Amino acid sequence: MQGRTILFAAILGLLGIMGGFVYYASLDIPNLEQIQIKLDNVELLDVDSVENKVKLRITFLVKNPSEKTFTVSSIAYDLFVNGKSIGAGSYSTADIAMPGRAAFYPGSEIPLKNIFELVLTDTNDQEYQSIIEEESLQYSVKGIVTVESTWSLIEKEFESSLE
Repeated sequence: MQGRTILFAAILGLLGIMGGFVYYASLDIPNLEQIQIKLDNVELLDVDSVENKVKLRITFLVKNPSEKTFTVSSIAYDLFVNGKSIGAGSYSTADIAMPGRAAFYPGSEIPLKNIFELVLTDTNDQEYQSIIEEESLQYSVKGIVTVESTWSLIEKEFESSLE
């Protein structure tokens, strides 16, 4: 009987410790939700007229207005030209350990760059031609950014456009 009591107390103690970890980790969430991300630049890098594709450099400006250091493990986004979706892209450092990623210290603002490839299709012909002719275009994005601290991880939706 005494062995069961000790086992029961040990299990309750373990559950209490685990609950403490979950509670402590949840304290980071309000800070992580303060992330600010905006589309900063879209630059034409290359036009491949043989394979009918272009490479664009997408730059996101990520700001940490909170008091907690975090990293950005991924940004999944849809890119729009003049309001029309031309495809999905992603920035990812998920395969890099947290100490190897860019650290967003409180008050810091860091540009994150990504390559977006657009292949010419019947549905994006007009936008494709406008891009390669470097016309004045309205670029915008909708997406989800994944933010991590030592103890927590959140996903936050965002929308941004170039002004």
